[in-house]
Amino acid sequence: MGEKSAKVCRICLAEIVEIEQYYCLNNDNKLMLQFKLLNFLPKIDLKFTPNPIACNRCMIAIEEIYEFKQLCIQTEITIKKLRQQDAINKEFHAENIKVESSNLQIGNNCLGINKGVPVCIKEPLKSELYYCHNCSFNTNKKTSLIRHLFNRYVKVQHTGGKPFKCNICDYCSTTVSYLKTHMRKHTGEKPFKCKICDYCSNQLGNLKMHMLQHTGKKPFKCNTCDYCSATMSHLKTHMRKHTGEKPFKCNACDYSSSQLGNLNMHVRQHSGKKPFKCNICDYRTISMSHLKGHMRNHTSEKLFKCNICNYCSNQMGSLKTHIRKHTGEKPFKCNICDYSSSQLGNLNMHMLQHTGKKPFKCDTCDYGTISMSHLKGHMRKHTDKKPFKCNICEYCSNQMGSLKTHMSKHTGEKPFKCNICDYCCTTKSVLKRHLCTHTGEKPFKCNICDYCCITKSDLKRHMRKHTGE
Repeated sequence: MGEKSAKVCRICLAEIVEIEQYYCLNNDNKLMLQFKLLNFLPKIDLKFTPNPIACNRCMIAIEEIYEFKQLCIQTEITIKKLRQQDAINKEFHAENIKVESSNLQIGNNCLGINKGVPVCIKEPLKSELYYCHNCSFNTNKKTSLIRHLFNRYVKVQHTGGKPFKCNICDYCSTTVSYLKTHMRKHTGEKPFKCKICDYCSNQLGNLKMHMLQHTGKKPFKCNTCDYCSATMSHLKTHMRKHTGEKPFKCNACDYSSSQLGNLNMHVRQHSGKKPFKCNICDYRTISMSHLKGHMRNHTSEKLFKCNICNYCSNQMGSLKTHIRKHTGEKPFKCNICDYSSSQLGNLNMHMLQHTGKKPFKCDTCDYGTISMSHLKGHMRKHTDKKPFKCNICEYCSNQMGSLKTHMSKHTGEKPFKCNICDYCCTTKSVLKRHLCTHTGEKPFKCNICDYCCITKSDLKRHMRKHTGE
């Protein structure tokens, strides 16, 4: 079999790569490129090449040149009409002409801008400026405004179009350079390499940020606290902690975030997409950072170590949460009651107790819960799976928490201590029950009589007196 012939642009003779779009120059498409090309270049012989095509760059150039020619023609018609009507009594000057989209149309657009948007090009006084009516651009030169309006990238931004599309996923972009950068995510190519260490990246900007780690420079400083950063974007994200601003909002629920990356991860929870896959096991996740942390489970690598105790973890976030056990810090506070926690996830679960919502539901029975981890533990009751096994005895459980409690029997450790007496125990729930003996609180109440007690099991036992079970 012969090799498949490469596609070549009829205009610039450049080879069209697979990821690039191309356009037919025959009159069988909506763009009518052949008509527009022959309009300003009638001598070109397209029949010489069978099925002639144009690359994306040449297509944009054809569109722009055709529109510019139409603009010139329409301007001449306007000027002749003004002269014929003798609308100007003094000597004619081109700078006194005002052009608006309502009387000067080029196809469906005026000057390549959205239909119905007026564009005024008028010679200003010395103190005046020319303004683009689609963005904040302004200039004191009419030629600069015209160049701005006909710039292909600016036009794409004005119209909201993203003509450069990825042939692997749904990504599309306003420029081919952005598309090339995106394609490196699929190919794994990282051409920008650090000369000092092994770091490499698919973007030059990321490499520049990385180099600041070697120099130690953090030029962008917060004017509220001592935070400083290597980049302005990181500083802007940090400032939202002080202002409380969360500009990135989910259009499916009430979630909002101070970072676009967090919103993207959240949206994947609605869609169920988990694009990041482990190449060793079946694990999939919604973020690259989660995947990196998971990969360390295969290597047993634990880079992040506590400088107070022997704790170490394969994730920085886990270490930060652990450090709060030593400091007692609980930055995540409930705005309804006095509850506070060292973890945001715990606060989110707690808030559901106030709303009564149980969004995670079992598809086998009527069980509902406030967290995905609780649901996973429940689902194992239906499957009889007990993946959490003791490495000392034969004990196994369907929940990690139960295994941890069991392990304390072997170690003798009782980390939960009463701050009133010398009592200590293996679980937080048992400590809470003990504290009720000091406070006299009896949270579990019968809805039939006045009985109340400290534990749920005591209440269940009492309820049998009413039901006769």
